Amino acid sequence: MSEPAAMPEEVAPVAGHRARHALLKRLADVVSLPASRINAFERSVTGDLLVEMLRLASHEDRRRVAARLAPLTEIPNALARMLLRDEPDIAGLLIEQCASLSDADLVACARDAALEHRVLIAARRGVSEVVAETLLSFGESEVIEALLRNTSARLSQVAVEGVVSLSRTERNLCVHLLKRPELRPSGAYVMFWWSSPDDRRTILQRFAVSREVMQEVAEDVFAMAAEEGWQDPVSRKALQFIERRQRNRAAIAKSPYGGLEEAVAAAGLKGMSRDLATEIAHLSGVKPITGAKILGDPGGEPLAILCKATGLGRGDLQALWRSLRRPELLPDGSVDPIWERVQITYEMLAVDRAQTVLRYWNWSLSSALTPALLRAIRDGEEDALDDYSAPERAAMLALAENFGR
Repeated sequence: MSEPAAMPEEVAPVAGHRARHALLKRLADVVSLPASRINAFERSVTGDLLVEMLRLASHEDRRRVAARLAPLTEIPNALARMLLRDEPDIAGLLIEQCASLSDADLVACARDAALEHRVLIAARRGVSEVVAETLLSFGESEVIEALLRNTSARLSQVAVEGVVSLSRTERNLCVHLLKRPELRPSGAYVMFWWSSPDDRRTILQRFAVSREVMQEVAEDVFAMAAEEGWQDPVSRKALQFIERRQRNRAAIAKSPYGGLEEAVAAAGLKGMSRDLATEIAHLSGVKPITGAKILGDPGGEPLAILCKATGLGRGDLQALWRSLRRPELLPDGSVDPIWERVQITYEMLAVDRAQTVLRYWNWSLSSALTPALLRAIRDGEEDALDDYSAPERAAMLALAENFGR
């Protein structure tokens, strides 16, 4: 008598499921055998068969197989692809534990799977620059935060600049970005404008660098440039960034005020006007657009940086503060916390380091501005950041809000 026909999979008896469980385990064991017991082709064929069985397997069976395969140094590609696209708790076993997964495996998983998978990949040990850029391309705050928290992940400068740009709207990323070793002063200085008070303090403590070495190596170049009449715009801009003197001597000679202190005192008495703001900017050695950005900052710390960089005293800082009609005291008579923070910022910075920050702002906010860049800022063309230089990118980000973007 012939054997009875097999029952359909959906209504198979319990015994059939027991056989399936056993076979899944055995095939997983075969795939797990060392190279001395099974060659690559045999492993691949076994993996293909296992994939077909797993398509109809239960969640728990798939999870058991994933747990069995996760520690392996070699997993058949088809099997890895299938499990990486499974439910997060199944895919997570491989993502978190399987060291043999390639960048191609992880990139494909990030592109084809869900948000939960990308969060798991972002937290995986040793995430490469390529995988990180893929994860960041989705612009998902939860994924980016997990990636920034992952101290073993490696980020390219392109990726870091992308996160700096995104942090303008996703402010929660700033604190994590500031802990990354890949962040450079150029990114930190532009991020300063939208950072919280604590993050601003961190930026100034970590990234307000000295220009002493540059000043030493370029000391004799100033005389060379002077002999040439400062005709070369490239060297002139670079030397303006390096030099020790901050105030603009030419502006002082033409000013109706005796100097920067007198202009600040006048502002303190009369209140800040557009003409006075422009005059103070020129006397301070910065462009009016930089001065306007500093004076209009709600946090007030840039004002302290301006005063320290230009050699203004505490009284001058107070006069500038009053000229902007900013409060010094609260209704109960205690010191206004914003004013207190501004004073602390002034005290904590050395002159040279304050000048570095101020000059980078001026370099990026004014010297880099061109008609084309202004149009890009107005049009919100932040996707084209790679087409611009570092100061141009900084200007695009820092001035976006001022242009209503």
